[in-house]
Amino acid sequence: MDEKPQKLRSNIIVLGITSFFTDVSSEMILAILPLFLTALGAGKAAIGLIEGLAEFAASTLKIFSGWYSDKLRKRKSLVILGYILSTVAKPFIALATGWGQVLAVRLMDRMGKGIRTSPRDALIAESSDEKNRGRAFGLHRMMDTAGAVVGTLLASLLLYIFGRNFNMHIVFQYRMIFLLAVIPGIISVITLVLFLKEPKFHHEENASLSVKAALPQRFFVFLVIVGLFELVHFSYALFILRAADLGVPIPLIPIIYLVYNLAYAGFAMPAGYLADWFGKKKLLAIGYLLFGLMCWGFAVASSPVHAWLLFILFGLSVAIVDSVPRAMVPAMVSPNLKGTAYGMYHMVIGVLDLPATAVGGLVWDIFGKTTGPIITFGYAAVVAAVAAFLLLVFVPKKQ
Repeated sequence: MDEKPQKLRSNIIVLGITSFFTDVSSEMILAILPLFLTALGAGKAAIGLIEGLAEFAASTLKIFSGWYSDKLRKRKSLVILGYILSTVAKPFIALATGWGQVLAVRLMDRMGKGIRTSPRDALIAESSDEKNRGRAFGLHRMMDTAGAVVGTLLASLLLYIFGRNFNMHIVFQYRMIFLLAVIPGIISVITLVLFLKEPKFHHEENASLSVKAALPQRFFVFLVIVGLFELVHFSYALFILRAADLGVPIPLIPIIYLVYNLAYAGFAMPAGYLADWFGKKKLLAIGYLLFGLMCWGFAVASSPVHAWLLFILFGLSVAIVDSVPRAMVPAMVSPNLKGTAYGMYHMVIGVLDLPATAVGGLVWDIFGKTTGPIITFGYAAVVAAVAAFLLLVFVPKKQ
C-alpha cells in the first residue's frame, strides 16, 4: 500500500473552486433547460439532438486540446480559454427564441468544456505527485459535483421565489435564471486568472515524442478496458426511469437524483484517499464491481426502498470510476504527453457514452417493461465484472 499522501498544492484547490462555481452556473441552466426548450416548442427528438451534438463537440475537442497543450508546453492559457468560452456562451440562452439558437449556444458552451478538460486534468496531474494524485482528482470531482448540487437547488429555489413573489411568465423566469447563472461563471474565471499557476513542464531530454513510444501498449490496454466498462456506464436517465418503475413518486424523482449527487460528492474525496493508500488499480476494480452490484440490484429490485438505497450505491461507485482512472493515466505515459493521453481517455469515454445509454434503452424497449430491466441491468452487471477482472489481470501495478 502507498505511503501517507502529502499536502495538496494550491493549483488543485484553485481548480476545485473553479469547477465548483462553473458547475453551479451550468446546473442552474441544465436543471431547467428541457422545460425551457419545451416552452419554445422543441420536441424530445430536438432536445436529444441538442445534447448529443453538444457532447460530441466536446469529446472531439478534448483530444486536440490535450495534444496542443503538450505541443505548446503550456496548460493554463487553454484552461482559461475554455472556461471563458463557456461563461460567455451562457447568457445567450436567455435571448434564444427557438431551439436552433439554443443548440448554437450549447455547442459553444461544450466547445469550451472540450478545450479545457484535457489540459486541466494534465495540470492537476502535474500539480500533484503519485502519492497524492488520487486525492487530487477526488477533491476535484467532489467540488465539481458539489457545484452541481448547489446549482440544481438554486434553480429550484429561484423558480419558487419568482413564482411566489413575482407575477412573471414562466418563460421569463427561466430567462432570468439563465442570466443569473452567469455570476458564478464569472467568479470561476476570475479565480483562475488570479490564482492559477503554470506548473513547470516536465521535459525528458531524450524522450521520443512518437505516439508509439510515448503512449505504450499498456496505456491502450487500459483504454480498451475503460471503454468496455463505458459500454454499460449508462446515463443517470435510465436509472431514473427504473426508479419511477419501482414506485418512486414523480415529485420525488429530483430528490433521488440529489441523493445520488450527494453520495458522489461525499465519497469522491475519501475515494481519492483510498486510491493513494490502498492502490489505484485495486480501488478502480472495486468501483467497477460496486457499479455492477448496483446494476444487478436494479435488475432484481422490487420496491421504492430498493431504489433509494441503490441510488446511494450509484453515487459511491461513480465517485470511484470517475476519479480514479484520471489519477492512473499519468503513470502510464511519457510526462511530455500527459495532455494527449488525457485527450484520448476523454475521447473514449465521450464517444461511448451515447451508444451505451442508447443500446441499454433499446434492449429495455425490445424486451418490455418486466423482462427489459432484468436483461438491461443484468448484462451491465456482467460487463462491469468482466472489466474489473481484465483490469486486475492485464494492467500492470507499477508503470
